[in-house]
Amino acid sequence: MESDKNQEKSFDKNRQKGSKMNRNEILEEYKNQEQRLLAAKILDRLEFSKTKNKIQSTDFLNLNEQELAMKLLKKVDCENYYFFGGKDNTERKILIIYPEKLTEEMSRKNDDKIISIIRIKLPNELEGQYDHRTYLGSCIKIGIEREKIGDILVERTGSDIIAKTEVIDFLYQNLTGLTRFKSSEISIENITEIKDVEVAKVEISAIVASIRLDNIVSTLAKTSRSKAQEILKQERVFLNHQVETKSSKEVKVGDIITIRGKGRFEFKEIAGNTRKGRFVIKIDKYV
Repeated sequence: MESDKNQEKSFDKNRQKGSKMNRNEILEEYKNQEQRLLAAKILDRLEFSKTKNKIQSTDFLNLNEQELAMKLLKKVDCENYYFFGGKDNTERKILIIYPEKLTEEMSRKNDDKIISIIRIKLPNELEGQYDHRTYLGSCIKIGIEREKIGDILVERTGSDIIAKTEVIDFLYQNLTGLTRFKSSEISIENITEIKDVEVAKVEISAIVASIRLDNIVSTLAKTSRSKAQEILKQERVFLNHQVETKSSKEVKVGDIITIRGKGRFEFKEIAGNTRKGRFVIKIDKYV
């Protein structure tokens, strides 16, 4: 009997050692320090969810980070997860990992405990004067980390700021103290009360030599084609919410292009051609 217990202890130690080695091997695959740190955080939450049988969540992830998370979880054979950002079409989402004893449907009942909304209603005289940058800048100004903020749904009369519930009280207390919002109505809302805001767009017209992705990125980022190719190699470009690094990839009408640091765009139409055979294109920029 004592021998069996010793063997069991030995097995547990070896299993833990093997798990640690696998973790180290996985993390070694990430040469980028930021990616390695994110991967480590995800593995930590996965391990905690398994050992404690509790739901775990990350901060908000951008499209590139969501892609990394999906590949990592596939590598470790984890299927008990989903992404949530308040609505299906939100860009920034948190990763939620749930224990095997739960289903996704059961886990989703806790979504409103993880993220909430700060709703800002502007006074009549300020309607239409604040954009996405204004609201995000206000959150950063009061000391909130970008990772704690999800999408900011802006309309003429104000905005819904999606945020982690853990910072929602701090956001409320400090945003109400800013001069720019002193006449605004600010409230905390349940994520289920999120508005269907029609996203504002600005049309961009341009002339390009071809509809290759590097040409389009060059135009949208207002940089050279060679610099655009570097941006693609850095995995900063998403085509229809997937990382795309191929410069020669042709863009199609209806495609959504996201460039980290530059914004999100929709390829609207090819309006015609110039005498020299260049393309006249129209693109909507989300604002």
